[in-house]
Amino acid sequence: MKAGISKYQESFDIEQAKKDARLREDLILRHAPLVKQITERMAIRLPSHVSKEDLVSAGIVGLLDALDKFDPEIGVKFQTYAGHRIRGAILDELRKMDWVSRTVRKEIHNIEAAINKLRSKLGREPEDFEVAKELGVDIGSYQKMIARAQGAGLLSIDMTMPDGSSQHFGMKTSSTPSPFDELKRKELKGIISKALSRLSRNEQLVMSLYYYEELTLKEIAEIMGLTESRICQIHSKVILSLRARLRSYFEGNL
Repeated sequence: MKAGISKYQESFDIEQAKKDARLREDLILRHAPLVKQITERMAIRLPSHVSKEDLVSAGIVGLLDALDKFDPEIGVKFQTYAGHRIRGAILDELRKMDWVSRTVRKEIHNIEAAINKLRSKLGREPEDFEVAKELGVDIGSYQKMIARAQGAGLLSIDMTMPDGSSQHFGMKTSSTPSPFDELKRKELKGIISKALSRLSRNEQLVMSLYYYEELTLKEIAEIMGLTESRICQIHSKVILSLRARLRSYFEGNL
């Protein structure tokens, strides 16, 4: 009963805030810590030259967008919805910055292509040494490539496609999505779910703790008894593997 009242009160507050400037400001201040939390978490793996202040500003824009577009009928809490919008706005800002070097972009493309080629050839997920061999480098060089791709791997799988476009297929963003959109969303979820089920136990644990429990990479490292750099490497490798599978989907190879 209390949960129902709370949900109703939240919806009422947001609707009122859309009409009243003072209430709007209060609501923004109330959720400002969420912007800071998401920004801090995303900034952990970014190069030092990326301005955190710019990301916070983008996050505020995302919060304002969430406030304007939130519809209680989508069946989620405002904070959950706002979190998606804030992350999306920050990711959009990062894309505008174009902070990933051309060399790293090329390495990421080559890694994804190698993974897809081996996956098709072997009928399974390739091992690191197999990808390294396909790329014509030793395992140490391959791991350094993965490390350089770490920041680019920040782009969340449930929000970013290989071509850089933003696709919130995990969130209902339209009140009247087309049957095609729903089918596409369902197919993409199925592809990612299947890919995740094929990960090793450690890889699944890292992804679960990071995306569902929302722990930092440092906290995950402490729990798993591994170095933070190793956790970063595992995370980056999984992201690249999932992006490679999504690339195959969009290119019609799945």
